[in-house]
Amino acid sequence: MVEPSLPGAFSLRVTIEKAVPVPIAPAQLRSVLVRAASLPEVADRLPREPNLTIKITGDRELRRLNRDYLGHDAATDVLSFPAGEDSLQAGYLGDLAISWPAVVRQSANYAHPPDVELGLLAIHGFLHLLGWDHADFRGAADMERVTGTALRASAIEIAPARLTLGFDGDADG
Repeated sequence: MVEPSLPGAFSLRVTIEKAVPVPIAPAQLRSVLVRAASLPEVADRLPREPNLTIKITGDRELRRLNRDYLGHDAATDVLSFPAGEDSLQAGYLGDLAISWPAVVRQSANYAHPPDVELGLLAIHGFLHLLGWDHADFRGAADMERVTGTALRASAIEIAPARLTLGFDGDADG
């Protein structure tokens, strides 16, 4: 489903494909990313007319994608596939794949609602599309700081233990 930009809102086009049933409206997820995109340090990295695709799917597909593209034969919660330079110049940032079963498990583990976990994972993947990474301590600290700011912009409160340097839980990018 493609959600058009809201009048007066930061322009970010998000196509959401639900490959599995998800009880969260695409507009809710889109609004989280639009708020994140409107943060000055995020907006500075965006091309003109930015757009991306999010596929919400299952563990089996995340495991296949993780194995086929990253060489890790394990399921994960979110994967980011940045667009190539030509697509980026046209505004296409890339694709995110999010495992709905992982969202449900992790929201239960951290005792916050699934929409909170989904928002966190979407922001995490979105930041990866824009070049943030958590491979080292400095990158992890910066990515965590921007993630926290983006979560606050959407009034999303996560469990205190959920946001740790480098996303030591299941988050992958």
